[in-house]
Amino acid sequence: MIDTIYIEEAILEHPRVQDILARFPNAARIHCQRYGEVFNPKSQNFRLQKRKPALILAQKHQHFALPAPAGYGIGARRNYYFSHVLNCLYDCRYCFLQGMYQSAHYVMFVNYEDFQENIKQLCEASPDEPVHFFSGYDCDSLALEPVTGFAGHFLPFFAKLPNAWLELRTKSTQVRSLLNRGPLPRCVVAFSLSPHGFAEKVEAKAPSLQRRLDALCKCQQQGWLIGLRFDPLLYQQDYQQHYQAFFAQVFAKINPDLLHSVSLGVFRLPENFFKKMHSLYPEEKLFSSPLERQQGMVSYPKALEQEMVDYCTAQILTYIPASKFFPCTL
Repeated sequence: MIDTIYIEEAILEHPRVQDILARFPNAARIHCQRYGEVFNPKSQNFRLQKRKPALILAQKHQHFALPAPAGYGIGARRNYYFSHVLNCLYDCRYCFLQGMYQSAHYVMFVNYEDFQENIKQLCEASPDEPVHFFSGYDCDSLALEPVTGFAGHFLPFFAKLPNAWLELRTKSTQVRSLLNRGPLPRCVVAFSLSPHGFAEKVEAKAPSLQRRLDALCKCQQQGWLIGLRFDPLLYQQDYQQHYQAFFAQVFAKINPDLLHSVSLGVFRLPENFFKKMHSLYPEEKLFSSPLERQQGMVSYPKALEQEMVDYCTAQILTYIPASKFFPCTL
């Protein structure tokens, strides 16, 4: 899985680094001063690197938990996101990461304790209200769990913070670390889902819809709070037929009464990200669908976007109460 590992020299002896190196004894090891030397140069080909990404082990020095964008959340007033990894194991064609980063290599920040100290401070600053933390914004929360041990380290930490909520956003079936412990009352395991026909075309390397639903059900049956994330909505001429069957399949498989939340968002990208992604994949049909530029963003025409949101919202609300529905307004 990993053939090459870059390591910042300052963390060569870090226990987490040593554990990972032991896991990949045959990987080539290359030292660097800072991860940006490898990750940030512009003369890189994201598409080519995606075939065989390297792992970069690094230390984060600031900006551990950041305010979430307005319109991103599931009901709390104070929302933050944090990323222990940059980039994703999967290769979803609509993913903004390939437009944002120069490199497809994975960056793993090993100094978990510094993240935790910052999160603790944010919770202590507002002790009388819930504070929500979203993992999985710049990565998939669980896809690299066998390597990172992220959930295994962070779940016990969050269990000790009485006003902290954690969302683990994922397409992964790597839920063993969850099933091997009791559920956390303030942790939402949020699965990103798309209709099977769409996922086959644009979610390369990601588990199938059926496998994700199987993992979701295992977590729900053990008592974990589950979130459904229908994001992004994707257009094709018969999208209504696809999404109607998709929602029926999902809600027949799970227990809707035990769902924590459902969110919905449309396909949208910053214009500069879109240009880069289109140059990487000029043949991609997703980028030739009816898209337009509006205020620095690329998305579907407003009328079509509203039609899609209205249709899917109406479908979803036949299965769950409105109190559990959180449309994304980014």
